[in-house]
Amino acid sequence: MKAWRATMLSALALSTAGAAVAQAQVAARTVPSDAGDDRANGLATALVGRMTIDEKLAQLLNTAPAIPRLDVPAYNWWTESLHGALGPVPTTNFPEPVGLAATFDPTLVGQAAQAISSEVRGLHALARQTRRLGRIGTGLDTWSPNINIFRDPRWGRGQETYGEDPYLTARMGVAFVRGMQGTDPNRIDVVATPKHYAVHSGPESTRHEANVYVSRHDLVDTYLPAFRAAIVEGGAGSIMCAYNRIDGQPACGSDLLLKDYLRGRWGFRGYVVSDCDAVKDIAAHHHYAPDAATAVAAAMRAGVDNECNNATLTDTDGLTNPYRDALSRGLISVADIDRSLTRLFAARYRTGDLPGLRPLSTQTSSPADIDTPAHQALALEVAEKSLVLLKNKGVLPLKPNARIAVIGPLGDATRVLRGNYSSSLSGPQVSVVEGLRRAMPGAQIRYVPFAETYTDGDPIPTSALQTEDGKPGLLARYYNVVGRIPERFAPGALGEWLKTAKFEDRPVVTRVEANAASRSLDLSSVKDVHRAVWTGFLVAPESGRYRLGISGFNGAMTFDGQPFVDLTKASWNSLPTMRTVTLEKGRRYPISVSTEARILTGINLVWKRVSDDPAGELRAAAGASDALVAVVGLTSDLEAEEAPISVPGFKGGDKTTLDLPADQQALLAQAKATGRPLVVVLMNGSPVSLAWAKANADAIVEAWYPGQAGGLAVGHVLSGRTNPAGRLPLTFYRSVEDLPPFGDYAMTGRTYRYFAGTPVYPFGYGLSYTSFAYAPLSVRPGADGGMTVTTEVRNTGRREGDEVAQLYLNFPKVPGTPRVALRGFQRVHLAPGERRALTFALTPRDLSAVDADGTRMVMKGDYRASIGSGQPDTGVPVRSAAFRIDQAQGIAD
Repeated sequence: MKAWRATMLSALALSTAGAAVAQAQVAARTVPSDAGDDRANGLATALVGRMTIDEKLAQLLNTAPAIPRLDVPAYNWWTESLHGALGPVPTTNFPEPVGLAATFDPTLVGQAAQAISSEVRGLHALARQTRRLGRIGTGLDTWSPNINIFRDPRWGRGQETYGEDPYLTARMGVAFVRGMQGTDPNRIDVVATPKHYAVHSGPESTRHEANVYVSRHDLVDTYLPAFRAAIVEGGAGSIMCAYNRIDGQPACGSDLLLKDYLRGRWGFRGYVVSDCDAVKDIAAHHHYAPDAATAVAAAMRAGVDNECNNATLTDTDGLTNPYRDALSRGLISVADIDRSLTRLFAARYRTGDLPGLRPLSTQTSSPADIDTPAHQALALEVAEKSLVLLKNKGVLPLKPNARIAVIGPLGDATRVLRGNYSSSLSGPQVSVVEGLRRAMPGAQIRYVPFAETYTDGDPIPTSALQTEDGKPGLLARYYNVVGRIPERFAPGALGEWLKTAKFEDRPVVTRVEANAASRSLDLSSVKDVHRAVWTGFLVAPESGRYRLGISGFNGAMTFDGQPFVDLTKASWNSLPTMRTVTLEKGRRYPISVSTEARILTGINLVWKRVSDDPAGELRAAAGASDALVAVVGLTSDLEAEEAPISVPGFKGGDKTTLDLPADQQALLAQAKATGRPLVVVLMNGSPVSLAWAKANADAIVEAWYPGQAGGLAVGHVLSGRTNPAGRLPLTFYRSVEDLPPFGDYAMTGRTYRYFAGTPVYPFGYGLSYTSFAYAPLSVRPGADGGMTVTTEVRNTGRREGDEVAQLYLNFPKVPGTPRVALRGFQRVHLAPGERRALTFALTPRDLSAVDADGTRMVMKGDYRASIGSGQPDTGVPVRSAAFRIDQAQGIAD
C-alpha cells in the first residue's frame, strides 16, 4: 500500500493574547448576541425586578409556582425526553441512546431529536389545556442528552449514553441538542440540558457520595470534550451538574467545572440545573458543607441556578428555607439570586412559555403533533439503522418461506424495547416474533415460550383485555380525594394526611382505556391525589401458563375474584411482582387494578407466557424448523438507575458480570445441540460477553433496546428487506477480569483507545449483506492548519447498502496519546458497483491529542490516518496513509 506523506505548513502558537481571543470567539459562538437574545435577557431582568424575595426564592427549585399578579404560570423544569417524550399520552419511543449512537448518523439523530422536541411542545400545550402546568413533563426544556462517557460496561446507566468514544459522543450530542432546540438560537423550541457534568459514569451504589480523583489528562482527553462540543458547537441552553465529587469538590459546587471550564473557557451563559438531590448531597452525603444553607450557597456561588430536589415530587414545604437562611447569613446575596433567576426566565421567554419574545403557537404546539405517523415511521428507520450485524455464516437473510422458531425470553417481549427513561405509554410496540411475521408473510413462524425469568413483565395488550360489554381494554374510573389538597406539605406530612384522606363515592371520570397504566394528567377534572380503578376481563389468546401481575408502586390487583398482588409498599424501580397461573384460551377472567395517586403515580398491568418444559418445547420446535432465532439479553429494569435489585449478575442497577443470565446461556447451548442454524438477536443497553455466540452461533445481530418499532426493524433485517449497517459504539469485552476496578475512573485499560487486550468485538465493528472496498488515501494540508484526507469507497457486492466509513488517527509516540482514536465518520448509501468520493476535513482540534500533563495540542511527529469499515487491524477493509507534522500547536480547551 502506497504511503502518502504531507507536512503541516504552519501552526499557530497560542500566546496569552491568542488564548484570550480564542475564548472570546468561543463565547461569541456559544451565546447569541442579536436583538432576540438581548430582549429575552431584558424581559427577564425586568420581571425578576418586580418580584418579592419570597417569590424569588420559590423560583429557584425545579417546581416553580405561579405568580398570578405577574401573569407567570407555574413551571416544572423536570422534563425527560432522552429518546422520546414522557407524558400522559402515548409518545414516540426511539431506540435507547446507545442504539442511536450505533447508527453513526448524526443527521438522523438530529431528526429524531426534532421529532421528540415537537412532542415535548405538544405535551406542554396539553398541560395548558388541562391546567397541569407545574407537573413533571410539562416544561419546554428537557434534561437530555446524557453525554457521559460509557467507560465501563458494568454501569447500568450506560445505555443512556452515546457510547465510549468522546468524538462520537460529541457529534451525537451536538446533533441532539440542535435538533431539540431548533435552528433559531434566539427562539429555542425546547432547551436541551446535557448531563451529567462531569466525570460521572458509575457505580450507581456510590453516586451520592463518591469522590472521583481524575488526572488532568483523563479530564481533558475523555470526560470534557463532549460537554464542550454540546455547549460551544451545539449551543445548549442548559447543563446539569452531577452527583459525585471531582477532586474533592462536589460537581454542583466545582470551581473547576462550573467556573473555569463552563463559564470561563467555554463562555457559557445559559443556566445550570442540579441533578435531583445533588445540592442536598453537598452537605448530607459529601459533608463538604456543614448544613443545608451552606450547601445551597456553595452551589449557587459556583454557578448552579436551579435545584432539583426529590422532595418536590411530594409537594414538600420548606425547600426554600436553606436559601432564606443562606441569604440571612450573608452566604448569598440578592444579586446572586437575581442572576440565576434572570437566566431561568430568559430561557422561558425564548421558548415562548412567557409571552413577549415569541408566541407559544410558533412551530409545534399541539397535542396532535404527538406520536404522528411520520414520527412512527422515523422510529422504524432509526431502529433499522441502529442494528449491528456482528456475524453471518450465510444463514442471513432468512429464506422467505422458511420455517422459523423464535426462542428465548425476549422473543415475544415488548417492555424490553423501550429501554429506560421511557414512557409505558409509548406508541405501538412490536415484538420480534410479530415483526418477523409482518416482514415474512410467506414464512412459518412460531414462538416457543421460555421458563420464568427475571426479564419477564410486558404490558398486557389491549387485545387480551375486555370490558363488561366486550370492548377492547378496561373500564377506568377516577375518584377524587374529598376536600382541598394542601398546596404544600410539611416534611413527612403527606403520609399522615393520606392516612385520613377519603375519596369521593362517585367517579369524576369514567372511560375505557387501553390497559391499566397511570395516565391521569390528561384529565383536567382529576386531582393530583385520586384513586383509579380499572376493571374488566383478561382473555388469553391461547391456553397455557402465564406469569401475571403489576409493575410500579402503590397499587393492588385482584384476579378471578381473589386478591392477587399488592404493591402498596413497593419502591420505585423494582422488578414486577408476578404470580404464575394457568389460563384457558377465550375464557374471560375478571380482573381489577387499583392505585392511589399520591401526587406520584406509576402502575402497569403486565404478563408473560411461560413454559414448564422449555427445553422439551425447544427440541420439538427445532425438529419442525429450518432455523432458530434466539432473542436474548437484558432489560433496563435489571441494568438501571440506582435500582433496588440484587439478583445473579446485577446489583443496585449495575452489572457484576458480562455474562448473559445463566438460563439464557443454557438455552443457547440447547439450541446449538439441535443442529439447526442458530441466529442470536441480542437486546441490551451495555456490552455482554459474546465469546460463546461468536464461536457457536451462525449469525449475531445486536439490537440494543430498539424502541417501539424494534421488533419490526429486526424482522426487516433478518428477512433481508433492510441491509444492516450499524456499528458498535462500545467495545465488547470477554470478561470483567479484563478490566480495571469499576470504581477507578482512570482510563488506562479502558475503551478501545486504551485497552491493550483483544476484545470479542471491537468498537466500530459491523457487517453488511454486501461488501465495500476503499481506494488509497490522499492526505494534504487543509484550511486553518488542518488536514484533508480523501479516498473513494465502492460497493463491490450484489445489493445496495449503507457503509460507515470511519477515520482513525494514530498519533506520535508521546505519553498520554491513545492507541488509536476516531476522528471522523460518514454513513453513505451505495448501489451495487457505485463509487463515492469521501473527504474528511480534519481541524487542528481533530488532529490534537492530550499529553500526560493534560495539555491538548497538535503534536509534532509522525501520524497515520486510516479510513475503512472499522478500526485498522481488526480484519475489515481499511486503507492507511502516513503523514508528518513538523511544528506543534496548542489547542485551547
